[in-house]
Amino acid sequence: MRKLYWYISSYVRKHGLVFLGSILLALLFFSLVLPLLHKNLALKKSTYIAIVGDYTLTNLPKPIKNQLSAGLTKIGADLQAEPLLAERWVIEDDGKQYRFVIKKEVKWQDGQELKPSDVFYNFADVETISTPNEVIFNLPEPFTPFTVSVSEPLLRLEWENRFLLPDQLKIIGIGQYRMLDYRLRGNSLTEFKIDGPDGRYIYRFYLTELEAVQAFKKGEVDVLLNISSCYDLCDWSRLEQAVELAYDRYLAVFFNNSDPLLTKNIRQGLAYVLSKDYGSARALGPVNPRSWAYLQGGKDYAQDFGRATERLLDDLPRKPLHFELTTSGNFIDEAEAIKRELEEFAPQAVAACQANSAVTDKNLCQNLDIKVNLKVSNFPDLSSYQLLLIGQESPVDPDQYFMWHSSQPTNFTHFKNTRIDSLLEKGRQTVDFEERRTIYQEFQQYLLEDAPAIFLRYLDNYSIAR
Repeated sequence: MRKLYWYISSYVRKHGLVFLGSILLALLFFSLVLPLLHKNLALKKSTYIAIVGDYTLTNLPKPIKNQLSAGLTKIGADLQAEPLLAERWVIEDDGKQYRFVIKKEVKWQDGQELKPSDVFYNFADVETISTPNEVIFNLPEPFTPFTVSVSEPLLRLEWENRFLLPDQLKIIGIGQYRMLDYRLRGNSLTEFKIDGPDGRYIYRFYLTELEAVQAFKKGEVDVLLNISSCYDLCDWSRLEQAVELAYDRYLAVFFNNSDPLLTKNIRQGLAYVLSKDYGSARALGPVNPRSWAYLQGGKDYAQDFGRATERLLDDLPRKPLHFELTTSGNFIDEAEAIKRELEEFAPQAVAACQANSAVTDKNLCQNLDIKVNLKVSNFPDLSSYQLLLIGQESPVDPDQYFMWHSSQPTNFTHFKNTRIDSLLEKGRQTVDFEERRTIYQEFQQYLLEDAPAIFLRYLDNYSIAR
């Protein structure tokens, strides 16, 4: 016993501090660190979600941005801006200055308080001034939709030092959901991880819906988010499926209005040919029907072969009505139906022309023998087409300047109308609410009359999960 005591006392004198430290570290690990790891790693469910599109760190998709952060404003049920991170705002200098008062005690995810100087939107030609309580935006000219523009979630990008790993850009938002990690191929995102109180979300990116559907079948993802069709997954068992009408996205046949064959009468005639039996999904124009500016009772171009023939005979084409209809793989069925309807109508139009005594040159009647060639491309060339069947997104604000104003390079239809241009210019500079409503309803009325596109239906949003 004396020898054992001697050994133990010698060991304690020599290694006692190390021994006690090891015991304390073990207790700390098992009582604090291990439960924390268990909570974050073992109990949090990881959900793999497919996102369709090409995105970068500075151009994140809406679902991710909305999880990570919030904007100065939010969009209400009637698509008007409401305060969110800003308590209120004031419009000054005849609509060229917007002054936002920032809420107190709002914190970034790293614990720093949100200051007016943190508010940054990469707006061209907009001067941003910060005071202790406000952020002020000075615009070069009035722009009434500005309060909608600042509903975009605020994000900070900072370099993060990682032990034994290359430094990485970290995205910091405002809210409970935080960026964990991401992967890039070049500048394009292939994966983006978010951690939240209710689970972990891993977004994986695919260029087309078909690629995303194949990834779902292979088990690479658990959720398909906001796709246009359920494809062949509709009949799969043990899947959760949800579908809703996306009133902010519509399907239309867009005309290349610079094509001399596609005159106003020809466009209207083709619009009257097509059936549009979509029920509540029927789209009558480019403005969201839930918008405060939506025009009720606009020209709907319900199928009417008599009016279609009348419009075509009023502007009898000097060349055959042979068209190329371009679409993506998502809308092949609709494109084939459009081709069939136009070509089946053609003999009726030719016969009506031959029987019309007002037509002196009967040889021109054969030009009404409509032929349609289909072209399918997952990435249609917007700079070179004749008829284009694609989905288009309606902006939150009824301002349609970038889509329909003749000066804009984003006006891929090459539509030109001086009255439309004037209304669009006036609408984005008018502060009075009721006056703006009148302007945009007048815009819709004249646009539908000119028929630069055939508006068909609102698109379905399918979300599918295991």
